[in-house]
Amino acid sequence: MLATDRKGHTILGIDPGTATMGWGVIRAEGGGNRLRYVQHGAITTPPDWEMPRRLGRLFDGVSELVRGYWPETVAVEELFFNTNVTTAITVGQARGVALLAAYKAGIEVTEYTPLQVKQAITSYGRADKRQVQEMVKALLNLPAIPRPDDAADGLAIAICHAFSSSLPGKVGVGK
Repeated sequence: MLATDRKGHTILGIDPGTATMGWGVIRAEGGGNRLRYVQHGAITTPPDWEMPRRLGRLFDGVSELVRGYWPETVAVEELFFNTNVTTAITVGQARGVALLAAYKAGIEVTEYTPLQVKQAITSYGRADKRQVQEMVKALLNLPAIPRPDDAADGLAIAICHAFSSSLPGKVGVGK
């Protein structure tokens, strides 16, 4: 079934990383007035793999997610540059393959900073990781905080897009 044949808007949120790339899929339904949890998980790569092989696995994994869930939008967290340049470069490479996989599939890509995600989810830009995870659990009516943490972050990025985008109608909470 094609994405245009379904009601609602499917969003794939991605928290990039080379060791663990978290992802979460939600649907904004009912004319955009509620969120529904679909799935979450993580694409992992062994630390002993060479970087090109790791990036290939991440690209293939995101491509599989796009083919499997047919999202209308892929929302990716923007790079947060800290003092560790090596980490920033590898995360940037992971972001790049996620963006490329979405682009090659013809999917709309949006990007959000960690501050924007925290603000959208908790209404507080300095919220800690646990506060964001608790809100993801509450907003999606989940029985527990999604694991691993990277997958909870992927869901948070997807929710951020639902709350920040111009989806038809106002996105709210519910199942």
